[in-house]
Amino acid sequence: MDQVLYAAMSGARQIERAQAVHSNNLANASTTGFRADLLSFASLPLTANDKTGQIYSQARRGGVDFSSGMIRTTGAELDVAINGSGFIAVQDKNGKEAYTRAGDLRISPAGILETGAGHAVLGNG
Repeated sequence: MDQVLYAAMSGARQIERAQAVHSNNLANASTTGFRADLLSFASLPLTANDKTGQIYSQARRGGVDFSSGMIRTTGAELDVAINGSGFIAVQDKNGKEAYTRAGDLRISPAGILETGAGHAVLGNG
């Protein structure tokens, strides 16, 4: 395949990935506890099949932005906000431990402290 065409194709594929990440970040910007995905790109040399001199573009997930978002008063008695680093340990739908920063808490009809998404809050004691 022509070097220019290959470089353009790999670049276009990474731009498509970036658009998906940005779309998700924008769609969830006002979701309680949402943290944006970070994405970076690198141009790397192609070393397979004796293609020395060719390059391709590759996305590298930069992680998740865990900086504190805007804290707003909701007026709900059980709502909490995590200022700085930290997470709330919850039980996911499969019974495994998971973590969230969403602080919209409530008491379930069964008397269990849970998140707005229905995950039971875990704790010691």
